[in-house]
This record gives sequence, C-alpha cells and structure tokens, in this order.
Amino acid sequence: MSGVALLGSAVLLTACAGGGTGGSGDSGSAGGSGGAITIGTTEVVTSLDPAGAYDNGSFAVMTNVYPFLLNNPVGESTVAPDIAESAEFTAPTEYTVKLKPGLTFANGNELTSSDVKFTFDRQVAIADPNGPSSLLANLDSVAAPDDTTVVFTLKSENDQTFPQVLSSPVGPIVDEDVFPADAVMDDQELVAANPFAGPYAVTNFDKGNLIAYTAFADYDGLWGAPKTDSINMKYFANESNLSQAIETKAVDVAFRNVSATDVQKFEGTDGLNVVKGPGGEIRYIVFNFNTMPYGASVEGADPAKALAVRQAVADSIDREKISTDVFKGTYTPLYSYIPEGLLGANEALKGLYGDGEGGPDADRAAKRLSDAGVETPVTLQLQYAGERYGAASAEEYAQIKAQLEADGLFAVDLQSTEWGQYTEDRVADLYPAHQLGWFPDYSDPDNYLTPFFMPDNFLVNHYDNPEVVKLIDEQRVTADEDARAKLLEQVQDLLAEDLSTLPMQQGAQVAVAVDGVDGVTLDASFKFRFGTLTK
Repeated sequence: MSGVALLGSAVLLTACAGGGTGGSGDSGSAGGSGGAITIGTTEVVTSLDPAGAYDNGSFAVMTNVYPFLLNNPVGESTVAPDIAESAEFTAPTEYTVKLKPGLTFANGNELTSSDVKFTFDRQVAIADPNGPSSLLANLDSVAAPDDTTVVFTLKSENDQTFPQVLSSPVGPIVDEDVFPADAVMDDQELVAANPFAGPYAVTNFDKGNLIAYTAFADYDGLWGAPKTDSINMKYFANESNLSQAIETKAVDVAFRNVSATDVQKFEGTDGLNVVKGPGGEIRYIVFNFNTMPYGASVEGADPAKALAVRQAVADSIDREKISTDVFKGTYTPLYSYIPEGLLGANEALKGLYGDGEGGPDADRAAKRLSDAGVETPVTLQLQYAGERYGAASAEEYAQIKAQLEADGLFAVDLQSTEWGQYTEDRVADLYPAHQLGWFPDYSDPDNYLTPFFMPDNFLVNHYDNPEVVKLIDEQRVTADEDARAKLLEQVQDLLAEDLSTLPMQQGAQVAVAVDGVDGVTLDASFKFRFGTLTK
C-alpha cells in the first residue's frame, strides 16, 4: 500500500500521576523498570474475549495482552511475524504460518498451531453480532498439520488484505484449554484462567472502573519486553472527568477521548506538549434502507424518493462549518469512503452534492426532492450516541439538525441513546438514520469497504449493490497497486451515488505528553502499545 498515513481522532495526554500497583498474578516480570503507570480513558470494554467484542476500547486491551501471528512493528503500518517465524502465500489460496517453537501462555499452557486453528474456527462458529468474525469472510478453512504449522485456505486467490486481517481484532490467539468453542467467555472467569501471551497479562478487571496489567515474562513477540512492569487502566464516565484527571495528575497517560476544546487548552498549558500522529478515524451517518423515509418497509415505500432524501441530506450538510466550529480542526471534512492518505482515496461526494466544492446548496437539495415528488418538510428521525463518540457529538448533531432544517426541507427528530441500548436498537431497524464512527482495524483501504458494504456487514442497514460487492472482491485480490487504486475509486464512485452512508469527518490524531512520562507511541498501525511507556 502506498500513500501517507492518516490523521485519526485518538487523543493521548500524559501526566505525572502517582500510579499504583498493578495487581497480583502469575505472569511474572518482563524486566521493565520505573514505577507503575496509570492510563485514563473514556473508552468502553465490551468483552475481554476476542470473539465477543469489535470496538476500540476492547481492542486496546486485546492488542496488549493476546499474541498475534502477525503484528505491526513500532512506527509501521505494514505487518511482520509476531509469534510467527514466517508467514507467506504458499499457493494462490493458501497462506502458511510457521510458529516460533516453545511458546506458552501466562498460565503455563503450551501455545501451538492447535490453539491457532481453534481460535479462527471459534470466531467463525460463534459469529457474535458484537464480534469481529466478519473480517474472516474470505477464510475457507484452517489446518494444523503439525505443532508449529498453520495453513489458512482462502476462498479468493491472492488476498492482499489477509496478512493485515491476522493483525486485526479477529486475530488474537486464544488458549483452547480455557475458552469455550461455541460461546463468549465470562470476563472474570477469563481473567482467573490467565490465558494471555502478549506483552502483558490482565491481573485484575473491574469493568468500567479499572484494569490492572503485569508484564508477561515469557512474551516472545516482535514488540520485545515492556519497559514498565505494571500498567493500570482507569475508566472515566466522560471527557470532562478525564480532562480533570489530566489537570490534577490523577493519571499518567490519557487517551480517547479528550474534547477539541480541551486539546486546544492543553496546547497552551506549560508542561504539556501536544503532538500529532497518524490515525484513521471517520465519523458518518448511516441510512437504514428499510426504515428511512420511503424505505422498503414503510408505508409509501419508493426507492427513487428514498434516494432523493439521502441526496438532499448530502446537499445540505456543511462539513467545513462542523469541522471548524465543533472540532476546532481536530477533524476535517471527509468527502468519500476511503479517508485521504490511503490508496485509492478520492472525493467522490464533493462534485455530486451541494455546491460542487464541498459546501451546502439548499436550492439543489430542494430541486432533488421536488423532481422526485417528495413533499417537504421531510420528517427524518436521526439518532446519535454522544456517550460513545464524545461530548462534541451533541453539538455536532445539533448543527446537522440546524443545517437540514434551515430552508424548511427537513423536520429532524433528533435523539440520543445510551450506547448499550444503541448497539441493540440500530441492528433492530429502530433508527432510520444514525451516527456511527470507525477506527480502522488495520491500515488498508479495504478496511473501510468490506466491513460496511459486503453482505452480512456490521451496519445491517439493508443496502445491497452486487456491482459494489464485485468490485470490492476484485480490488482485494489485485496485486498491482495502480490497478487496485482504480478499482477502489470505482467502488467509491458507486457508493457516492447510492449513499448507503454519508461520510462526515476524518480525524486528526493528537498526543499530549507531560514531563516525566515517555514512550507514548502513536503510529500508522493505529494501535496504542503500553509496553513503550516509561516513567
């Protein structure tokens, strides 16, 4: 993949907190030095079981405590062997991984190819709605011919994304002697079983409050021994509380989420150094093709009118104003489905909607609705999840509502819902239009396409375009970079016409470091590593 790294929205800040102990456990010391480090976050952990979670908060834990076949060297978006010795295509549909010998989990159990096969078979078998199994859509079967050899057989040849998939949220290797084959494991039972083999092991888990980590002495991956033995992750209910913890030095490191206003303030605070790093977060609106105005399951269903409604929304949005007024430039306008900086990214939406330059155009929106026979104002139910996507979401969606209603074309019923309920409601067709965000699993443009627009995708919004599916499949197996870029552009052009989702903003990743804590690492892999931190 070519192209520069993206800017994403994760915000990290470090302070000189007193830290604390990392809890107790049998994982041993990896030889780190310095005092315990406390990390603050507003992220939510859905599950510690890799089969039961597909969210940033859960993966932030998993990336530090589970082993991966392939992972990202520090500072790189490409992948390399982690607990593997080698990994390569041995046939067009055959990807073979050789494990390092003598691997163990923190509980003393051996880690062999049988555990690897179990891991991926289990993901496919459980297929939890909140899990990442959709990333294995191209996986046909897994074989373990001996203790250190794993052979993945793929459905499509030359899958350019499969090595990255092995480093993603579907890739943590689990202990087959601990995890059930057909169900997500209880968090407390999991911690007690100590089935970890990453740089750290979890020694205490108080959901929503604290996770304690201790370095795992026998970690044998590419990241090397952690520099700090004990890490505590402290969870805060909202951005305001986290920001206060930064100011009072109740945490050493804070990340996700700090408001744009506070970032601006911290830039001018003595002892805080604000830096930028690569990322890839996007914010967007999802349209439910069944329940939106004129959708397939509502009275008066009419695909042409439903399309006109989506197009008129796209005509009416002023992304630049939202970027400036709400996010203070920490997010920038996004005009397509693959963010700027990745292979094949274009601005397909820009010329099709609004004034053709990225701004809104109420007259164009009105004409679309009139030409389609849509009566105005169009009543649009719009849902957002401020708890999940930050306090700025309230202001962001208040602006969206105001922009849509400014010329009398829409009457927006704007509602916010608690995240746990939100995750259930959105897949039950209860939201005609709603907010979602995306932080990538790995640094490849396909990760902004396959999870959204292929059959059985996580959006569950009833969008289906066979031509889009065909092109996504084709780009994934195209090795020539220029040819792949053209296919990616074609996909985005089709998506821009259909408007299954409406891209809104692309993030700008920011780190703020305070004297006394070093090693905050923000790089193109989008992963936050605890093992680099020192105090």
